[in-house]
Amino acid sequence: MVLRITRDDEPVSGVTLKLDGRLTDPWAGLLEQECSRALRSTRPVIIDLSGVAFVDRAGLDTLSRLDREGVSIRGCSDLVASILTAEGIRAERASD
Repeated sequence: MVLRITRDDEPVSGVTLKLDGRLTDPWAGLLEQECSRALRSTRPVIIDLSGVAFVDRAGLDTLSRLDREGVSIRGCSDLVASILTAEGIRAERASD
């Protein structure tokens, strides 16, 4: 299954990258490239994982790096949020 990334640029709130599908290798590299482009805008960058049901090791590694760079990770299902939190990645659940 592929990963779809939809970019929404808002002048005030920043750049939101909405993900749908599975965050697996090689899609993790694509996400990192998209975030790098978005981070150049100097506005906040948000990753919305509400459409993601599965994250593999490559995806976790990418999200960890992006978290350390200041990217906000939001909209996670309880399962995905639990996995990210166990890996030390700050993530907001969809219900938060």
